[in-house]
Amino acid sequence: MRALFLLATGFIGSLLPVRLMADWQVNMTEGVTAVSRSIYGLHMTIFIICVVIGVLVFGVMFYSIIMHRKSRGVEPQHFHESTLVEIAWTTIPFLILVLMAIPATKTLIDIYNTDEAEVDIKITGYQWKWQYEYLGEGVSFFSNLSTPKEQIYNVRNKENNYLLEVDEPLVLPVGQKVRFLVTAADVIHSWWVPAFAVKRDAIPGFINEAWTKIERPGIYRGQCAELCGKNHGYMPIVVDARTPEDFESWLSEKRQEAEKVKQLTQENWDMDKLMKLGKTTYEKICAACHQVGGEGMPPLFPALKGADMTVKADGLEGHVDIVMNGKKGSAMQAFANQLNEAELAAVITYERNAWGNNTGQIVTPKQILEYKKTGELKPDDSAKPAANQQQAALNNPASL
Repeated sequence: MRALFLLATGFIGSLLPVRLMADWQVNMTEGVTAVSRSIYGLHMTIFIICVVIGVLVFGVMFYSIIMHRKSRGVEPQHFHESTLVEIAWTTIPFLILVLMAIPATKTLIDIYNTDEAEVDIKITGYQWKWQYEYLGEGVSFFSNLSTPKEQIYNVRNKENNYLLEVDEPLVLPVGQKVRFLVTAADVIHSWWVPAFAVKRDAIPGFINEAWTKIERPGIYRGQCAELCGKNHGYMPIVVDARTPEDFESWLSEKRQEAEKVKQLTQENWDMDKLMKLGKTTYEKICAACHQVGGEGMPPLFPALKGADMTVKADGLEGHVDIVMNGKKGSAMQAFANQLNEAELAAVITYERNAWGNNTGQIVTPKQILEYKKTGELKPDDSAKPAANQQQAALNNPASL
């Protein structure tokens, strides 16, 4: 009787309203796009078909077990090679699969139809952050985890969106078709936002396509869905969906910011200004591996405090090269395309003058820009007096 009760409970549960089932928080989300609702509807249709088949099959099985058991004196029938049975159990599943395939095919066609997109965004996965590039707009930025480390290390109470906050969300327009071009720069990642029903693997050397058309403004969250390294759980996705007017206004502001960044290479920089920006950039990008105090985590992440590369004058070009181009066979990434010229110059300057390194050497954005063009680190005569100190140190390494 208990088995019959559980079976009946499961059958009744399957007939409950869909929204009530969703409140159990074990079901898929309906999402905020036509495709996500289509996928949800397909899921529920297949689920109901499976429930009906299960009820019928197990119903017949339990009925047969109970009503034709040996204790009732029932004699089993002896038969085999029934042509009718063979046709029935081949034809019926085939027809069921055809019925299931029709809506599934329609949904799959919709999922992969990226034509006539109004906005194109290239998404690149890095360990452990996302880069978003608005193609044709001159706007590109990185999105990093912004959850305070105090929460991660249980020093402070965790907030509602623990590990799901970023410093720079992806901003998208509502009501416009957005195409995503998804790839990766290092290892395999996966860009996944459940509310959009979008999940695409980011594979180095390949570009996978996806698209969405959001119907309601709001904040939508996702995560990397591919195990991509030790900080896999620390690369969330936050999408800020705005009205087309607000999106255009935001895009205009980002274009202006991009122009200002380009102009930074034409400014004169001194030690204080570089150290301030360098500290911010280092703690945001580098401290996770090399530690806030530069001690590193040897042997995987070497110390920068007191290292030959960061304290000796003849180590400057090697220092610039490894920050710009990374180091093959190690966890050190290339940051030439991840940071702008000012951030690159500032973080190198910071590493050479923080934690007691005190080389007195600086690297300016102009030098980084020239290095990108020529592969050579040339003096910047406009950076005085720090640049003169740097040149003197280069000419006389023993002075350090």
